[in-house]
Amino acid sequence: MRRIGLNLLFLVPGETGGMDAYARRLLPALAVARPDVQWLAFLPAEAAPVDLGAGVTPVRTSVNARSRSRRVLAEQVLVPRLARRHGVDLLHSLASSAPAWATVPQVVTIHDVNYATAPQAHTAPMRAGQRMVVPLAARAADRIIAVSAFARDALLAELHVDPARVDVVHNGGGLPPGPATPESELRARLALGDAPFVLSVSARRPHKNLERLVAALGRLRAQPAPLLVVPGYPTPFDAELMRVATERGVAERVRLLGWVGDPDLEGLYRAAALFAFPSVAEGFGLPVLEAMARGVPVACARASSLPEIAGDAARYFDPLDVDAIAAALDELLTDREAAARLAQAGSERARGFTWERAAQGTLRSYERTLGDARR
Repeated sequence: MRRIGLNLLFLVPGETGGMDAYARRLLPALAVARPDVQWLAFLPAEAAPVDLGAGVTPVRTSVNARSRSRRVLAEQVLVPRLARRHGVDLLHSLASSAPAWATVPQVVTIHDVNYATAPQAHTAPMRAGQRMVVPLAARAADRIIAVSAFARDALLAELHVDPARVDVVHNGGGLPPGPATPESELRARLALGDAPFVLSVSARRPHKNLERLVAALGRLRAQPAPLLVVPGYPTPFDAELMRVATERGVAERVRLLGWVGDPDLEGLYRAAALFAFPSVAEGFGLPVLEAMARGVPVACARASSLPEIAGDAARYFDPLDVDAIAAALDELLTDREAAARLAQAGSERARGFTWERAAQGTLRSYERTLGDARR
């Protein structure tokens, strides 16, 4: 294992959510774990400013990743050529799709099969595309990495692949703690006032279940009345969320921020009264661990992979029951001793998920792949 090719043609900064975080955190950890390996990252035009760490060599292309059709075509045609041209020993595709054919052994990370299990997660064209590219990647790859046991079980049920070809490798904890924008500056710039706020780092897409979280905001008894702050890349669903907020009489207490820089996000985590994550379909749930690592008490859905990741360190609720969501938030907003105990448990839980451990699991998957190829 001397040279590894990394298919990152999907990487559009600020627009690819959890898979962006996955690539940015895993690759530097891989390079540290195996400095003797040459790590080549195949990048689209939009990723020109991305820094993946000192041990990762960028191979920039002219591919327009915002055009899904062009990106898929480039993945099928250009990536195998790049792998051959650079003499890689193994190709790892990190975003649930991969070339149907390559001259080297392949690993693909399949984060979820939401296109089948939670169809509301995607638009109709996206679902149609996913129904083609994800099964194709699962068939083409020598091995598959699933980011949780839940994700593995879902892809086995949907794609009917050999379980022996699937490795579960948990992610690390998302964005590591770093410099933070001061709370006073954030409150002034984002019009947060002096009220406590509930933070929910999430893309505004239907499976994230944010409309029920917004509805729950209107049923909270806690005083002073908290705000709901939602950073995450914008989507057409923003308008629907604000419609729900207006109907529930809480529009003035909802802040949809769009994508924010790392210092602002760090500052929001530090200033939040609690973190809420009502998603009904998650392959992993990185923001939950991000919040826990910073000592923020977490309330989240008892659904999909979230109990596997959060363990006993979260206040769970039924994500389809607005009253249940409101009760969980009220509990953590008003019983600060309970919130502090949960925050402590979350900090301990988050320490068990590291990118160093994720890198070691990924390397073991590579070694199995290459060992099978040699045999």
